[in-house]
Amino acid sequence: MAELGNNSKAGLVTALNGALADTLALYMKTKNFHWHVAGPRFRDLHVLFDEQAAQLIATVDDLGERVRKNDEYTLTSIGSVASETKIADQDDVTITADAMVKELRDDNRKLHDRLGKVKEEAETVGDNATSGIVDDWIDQCEERIWFLNQTSK
Repeated sequence: MAELGNNSKAGLVTALNGALADTLALYMKTKNFHWHVAGPRFRDLHVLFDEQAAQLIATVDDLGERVRKNDEYTLTSIGSVASETKIADQDDVTITADAMVKELRDDNRKLHDRLGKVKEEAETVGDNATSGIVDDWIDQCEERIWFLNQTSK
């Protein structure tokens, strides 16, 4: 990525790009599980994963645009996402439905932590717009965690 022009917002831009990377990686993993889930709860989980993936992808543009509104650069490729995300790949398409649910729950917790960092950095630099919108992203993430946690019981 290019050097940041506004060092006072470097932490915020780094946090936003981290959340963008995690959101994109989690979207892909959620769609992967949507496509490969099997077992007696297939329909319910297939639908749940699809709903959650749609919610994730809907925040991607807003995350990227928050970076650009700070006059900085976003992630540019699959490689840049891979280098910035905390969401581990899952290429085993035969894992159980229960394992999928738990993995998505735990990964959403990682995203929640990252979004909390965005909130903290936005508050630090007085970016009220980012601070306000990240509240919605955190709430959506908490709902996904709740649904996945209840489903895992």
